[in-house]
Amino acid sequence: MSTVMIIARKEYGDRLRNRWILSATLLLAALSLGLSLLGSAPVGSVGVGSLEITVVSLASLSIFLLPLIALMLAYDGIVGEAETGQLTLLLTYPVERWEILAGKFLGHAMVITTATAIGYGVALLVPLFGTDGLEQEGLIAFARLLSTSILMALAFTAMAMLFSVASRERGVAAAWAVAVWLLFVLLFDAALLGVLVAAPDWIPPEVFPYLLMLNPADAFRIFNLGGLDNIRQFSGMLAGMEALPGWLPITAMMVWIAAPLGVAGLLFQRREI
Repeated sequence: MSTVMIIARKEYGDRLRNRWILSATLLLAALSLGLSLLGSAPVGSVGVGSLEITVVSLASLSIFLLPLIALMLAYDGIVGEAETGQLTLLLTYPVERWEILAGKFLGHAMVITTATAIGYGVALLVPLFGTDGLEQEGLIAFARLLSTSILMALAFTAMAMLFSVASRERGVAAAWAVAVWLLFVLLFDAALLGVLVAAPDWIPPEVFPYLLMLNPADAFRIFNLGGLDNIRQFSGMLAGMEALPGWLPITAMMVWIAAPLGVAGLLFQRREI
């Protein structure tokens, strides 16, 4: 087994023992099941399946909750072990620094994937045992939601790893994690909206969708709420988003994973332990 996988399995095992995975899974499962039950009520009056309504609700939930879970999971991955001396001990073994970083990120990715897949998978139980069953378009929308929820969470995990490498104290890394959540989940869209209202000529309409790619949460929102006709009509996603290439939101989220990890790798190589 490679060194990266050994570190990843240890990280995953640590989160399993301290019940981090169980807590995140139960939280996501309870919320997704509740949204699925509520979403099944208006079927027929809006002309879309119950699973598609659930996808719209889960997409909104994901934007607020998954980035916070990912940031809180990974912000002390490096700085926490540096404070306790475990990182110094680990570096006495024949292991490269990039292997430590990659192993910890992979371990966090396994935690996020487990919690999201099980937690959101519970939402399928309502239409599965209900009168509507599982329709093909609903399943496609759900699969898109599940895969990109994990992708978005990994983007925020990568940012948390960057702050963990760059910070000397765990409290500083935690403050950065909270600041990033506020910026991308709450403030970014409000700032863009403020500019559009105050000076509508500053941002041409055809450029606006591309500016949203600067935020991984918006890339996730556009891909899931604007990608399928039924979902787009029900969610009220702007028609102007149709001009955006379908591959661009996925590419934007992958860039948001690779770029912070790349910078974190460079900083970790130069960090004095």
